[in-house]
Amino acid sequence: MIDSAPDKTDSLRLGVGIALFNAAGLVFVGRRIDTRDAWQMPQGGIDKGEEPRAAALRELEEETGTDKAEIIAESTGWLTYDLPAELASKVWKGRYRGQKQKWFAMRFLGLDSDFDLNRGHPEFEAWRWAPLEALTETIVDFKRPLYDKLVAEFAHLPDKIRSGD
Repeated sequence: MIDSAPDKTDSLRLGVGIALFNAAGLVFVGRRIDTRDAWQMPQGGIDKGEEPRAAALRELEEETGTDKAEIIAESTGWLTYDLPAELASKVWKGRYRGQKQKWFAMRFLGLDSDFDLNRGHPEFEAWRWAPLEALTETIVDFKRPLYDKLVAEFAHLPDKIRSGD
């Protein structure tokens, strides 16, 4: 079990992220409602007592409106980011300085019409499929180092998915 209580030594919120791949090897990205110039993959917190895999599946459904996916890989470790000072006191009521996330690659098993951004907890106002390597150009600056690591770790997956493996 994962305890999502803040770690007093580093005050990072535990979370998950999802790289949802379609059959063409592209990933789902959404334009955030609160930061319209930022496109990101679904992500969210781990509830107390919740396992990271279960949190990833829950967050996918909450943020995209679909559960039509299977987990095909996960990051080897936890990836972190720090919030900029001007956001740290506002986001999550100032309790955390950033996030420590376990990332999951998922294969999308549905149709584009299965997405419903207004279901669950709407965070995105629009979505699209994008090449994995292009994501570092569309993410907010403070998450870019995390996305760089994630893109490197999952770089082999688009070819694997396109080949049907």
